[in-house]
Amino acid sequence: MGDAMARSTAQRVATTLRERIEGGALPPGTQLSEEALGRELGVSRNTLREAFRLLVHESLVVHLLNRGVFVRVLEPADVTDIYRVRAALETAGVRAAATAPAARREALAGAVAQAERAAAAGNWLEVGSADLRFHRALAALAGSERIDAAMDRLLAELRLAFHEMPSPRHFHEPFVARNRALAQLLADGEHARAEAELTTYLDDARRLILDTMREADR
Repeated sequence: MGDAMARSTAQRVATTLRERIEGGALPPGTQLSEEALGRELGVSRNTLREAFRLLVHESLVVHLLNRGVFVRVLEPADVTDIYRVRAALETAGVRAAATAPAARREALAGAVAQAERAAAAGNWLEVGSADLRFHRALAALAGSERIDAAMDRLLAELRLAFHEMPSPRHFHEPFVARNRALAQLLADGEHARAEAELTTYLDDARRLILDTMREADR
């Protein structure tokens, strides 16, 4: 197998594992077995190790010396930092909303509608996915490929924090209407109010996750 093909295979394996982590099939703290995954995915240990290295770079897994590779468990400081960076990237989107192309503004509205449909159906895991799409679309209003890439990585990490929440409905339900309100403020050209709402929104979400993590440690 050539180097380019080996890299391509490792990236494909990393994508498969990333999707399982984000979807909850591999929750935080899960050990990733080279032997079992190699058998299941039909790839060599070297390919798996390269895929693991990609996921370590994305902060989704950690390699513990003499123990193996595990899906990362976030600490409160990680959550605080994720939300600090989220605030910077999403605020950039809000500030650029007035001149953003129509397709980007429509992606924001589409994510709101997806979350509302999922909530009506009681599918709270999908509400969480739609919520992340909403925030990805919010940052994308800035029209920066680097912001988009940073948000992709950040939101994958955020999935790890979501898995700490014992009730997806309890966590996501209050934010469905707040997403709608935030999108409406932007549609109405109320950009200063939208930025203030976003700041409060992210503070509330961060606090909810941190409070839950502290309760679990008691």
